[in-house]
Amino acid sequence: MQALGLIETLGFTTAVSAADAALKAADVQLVAVEKVIGVGGSLGVTLHFSGDVAAVTSSVEAGKAEAQRVGTVVSAHVIAKAHSDVTGKILGNYLLPENSIETDSAVSTPPPHQSSATTAKPPKSADLVQASDSPDSPDQPN
Repeated sequence: MQALGLIETLGFTTAVSAADAALKAADVQLVAVEKVIGVGGSLGVTLHFSGDVAAVTSSVEAGKAEAQRVGTVVSAHVIAKAHSDVTGKILGNYLLPENSIETDSAVSTPPPHQSSATTAKPPKSADLVQASDSPDSPDQPN
């Protein structure tokens, strides 16, 4: 098991800024993102990074510094060698799709929300123009 790095922020913009800085700082992977509505309705976002200990340590420090510049950091921590139960049972619910553990690497199924059979296509711009020209349109004066 590689090192596990965590940066917990308040707000999505702070988290995105932290992730950007952390990923640019060293050769690490963003393996999970955990979003929680916390006390007072604030959005708490925890970023989970994986890589070798030195890379994760420098990434977490860079991400933490950037997050403090942009917003609020709740905590940041590096676990040099996380127990398999931590990654399997606790982080398993938050792993990003490309980092999930597959039993057969030759078989890959898309997440349910990306199925081509159920994906609705956005309306074409021509359809929008025709809809706005209709006499029933509330934006048109009578």
